[in-house]
Amino acid sequence: MFAIGEFARYGRVSIRMLRHYDTIGLLRPAYVDPATGYRSYTAAQLADLNRIVALKDLGFSLEQVGTMTADNLGPAELRAMLTLRRAQLETALAESSARLAQVESRLHGLETDAPAADIVVKSLPAVRLVGLTATAASFRPDDITPVVHPLCAELGRRLPDADVRPAGRLTCLYEQQQDAVAVRATVPAAVDAEGNLNGLKVIDLPAMPAATLVHRGPIDQVLPSWQALARWLEDNGRRPADPARELYLATPEDPATWVTELQQPLTAG
Repeated sequence: MFAIGEFARYGRVSIRMLRHYDTIGLLRPAYVDPATGYRSYTAAQLADLNRIVALKDLGFSLEQVGTMTADNLGPAELRAMLTLRRAQLETALAESSARLAQVESRLHGLETDAPAADIVVKSLPAVRLVGLTATAASFRPDDITPVVHPLCAELGRRLPDADVRPAGRLTCLYEQQQDAVAVRATVPAAVDAEGNLNGLKVIDLPAMPAATLVHRGPIDQVLPSWQALARWLEDNGRRPADPARELYLATPEDPATWVTELQQPLTAG
């Protein structure tokens, strides 16, 4: 048998923790000296300790751990629980990272203004696009991003089966519609509007002027660039027209090196 200090060392826990587990009946010593009260443990109890600590680290309360250990969960069941908990933590981490990126984007918008010289008014030609449409609850990044990414991926999967050859780069269109946002993932293509396009829709956009700005960096940090366009519109007495466009000029593996042209169509006058 091992004294409590020795058992704590091999179990990589504190003596205080072992005493607490004993007090609440979660892990009793194999033997308690009646004269001194010293606790002793066996090597076989390390497996019980491992099970308790693993469940606790997965986020379960000690009361829940007690119930689970009473059910004598085996390694396979614990492994399944670990896999599930890992997925939950990875999801939470990704959400936290995205939230931090948006905070950084907001702060960047406070600290910097895009020079007016960077904003160029262009005449956008009439274009025929094919694409898919979905709806986002709002323009908030955590509403838009979960819609845009799978929509673009689905467009990429459907194009080959529709025998559509893109004649240009991926372009996302955004249009406010009452309490929602219509999001369209599209590519330019010379297609017959009446043809079988594997569920893709034809979208014809007329020629129109647009204020444009090149955004360099992750698309989830595009907020300051769009707000720079908004300030330009106000300063120049221009009104926006729908749909706003994001033309993806370069999308290498590292999102930090993406290049996207923001195109804000303008009303006449």
